[in-house]
Amino acid sequence: MERKLTLKPTPLGRVQPVATHEIRGGGGVRLHAREWGNPSGRAILFIHGWSQCDACWTKQVSGALADRFRMVTVDIRGHGLSEKPAEAEHYGDGRVWADDVAAVIDQTDLERPLLVAWSYGGYIVTDYVRAYGDAAIAGIDLVAAAVIMTPAFDHVGSGLLDNADDMCSPDVLANIAATRRFLVRCTAQPLDDNAAAAMLGWNMVVPPAVRGALFAREIDGSDALASLTVPVLVSHGREDAIVLPSMSEHVLERCPTAEASWYDGIGHMPFWEAPERFDRELAELADRVDSSLSGGWPTPASRPQKSPARTLVRGSGRT
Repeated sequence: MERKLTLKPTPLGRVQPVATHEIRGGGGVRLHAREWGNPSGRAILFIHGWSQCDACWTKQVSGALADRFRMVTVDIRGHGLSEKPAEAEHYGDGRVWADDVAAVIDQTDLERPLLVAWSYGGYIVTDYVRAYGDAAIAGIDLVAAAVIMTPAFDHVGSGLLDNADDMCSPDVLANIAATRRFLVRCTAQPLDDNAAAAMLGWNMVVPPAVRGALFAREIDGSDALASLTVPVLVSHGREDAIVLPSMSEHVLERCPTAEASWYDGIGHMPFWEAPERFDRELAELADRVDSSLSGGWPTPASRPQKSPARTLVRGSGRT
C-alpha cells in the first residue's frame, strides 16, 4: 500500500513575525526580512545559506530564544521573497553582499547585532567584515560556514559537489532530483516528511541561474577572519557532507577570537538537528558579547595568543 504523505503545521506556521521589512540592499536590490521575538532584546541577525531562505531558522524564532532576543531573519538576494535579478553581475561582487548586510542592520535599526551565518552565509559575513570592519557588530556565530571558494572547491563535500551541476540546471526534473539528494545529505539523520517537503519547496524557489551565479567567483575570507576583534563561535557538525569540518578548522587557525563547538553525529544543519543545544550556545555567545561590550573581552593587543591546535569543544569535555 502506498504511504500517504501527511503534512503537519510547522512551528513557523504557529508564530507570527513582529514585523516585516523591505530592505534596499546593495545596488538597490530589494531584500525581504522578518523580525521575531522580544523587541526589547539583544539583536541577532540570521543569514542563511545557498539555495535556502529565512524559514530555515524556524526552530530558533519559534523557540526559547524568542523570549530574550530580537531576531531578524533575511532572505539573501536571489532567494526566498527577496528580489531575484537574473544577471550574474548582481551576485559576483563581494561589495554588494557586504552592502546587503549593512543595509539590513541600518534599516531595521539593529544595535550591534550578533551575526549568525550558515554555510554560504560565511562568505557574506567575511564580505561584510572586509568592507565595514566589525565595529557595528558584537559577535558572530559561523555555522558550518564556508569562507573559501576556489576552482578546486577546497573543504567542500560530496553532498554539494555531486549535486550542484544539476541544481543549477534549467532541466526541472533533474533539478528537483538533485535538490532532493542535496537535502538528504544536509542532515546526518533523515528529515521527517514535513520538513523535507518544506525545504524542497523553499529550495526550488531559487532560480537555477541564481544558484550558479553564487558559485561564479573565487573567495578567500581569511583576511577578514584575521581582522576580527569580536567573539566568534564556530559551530560545525562532525558528519557534515556539504561544508567539510576542515573549513572550520581553517577558520579556527585564522581567526584570533574563535572557539569551536563540534557536534558529534550531526550534519550540515546543527540548528535544525540539535536546536536545543544550538540555541543554548547561541544564548551563551550573546552573554559573552554583552560581557565584551562591558569590558570583559580583552583588546587584540592584550588577548593571549591561541594555539590553532587547541580549541574549545563544547559539549564533549575535550580540548
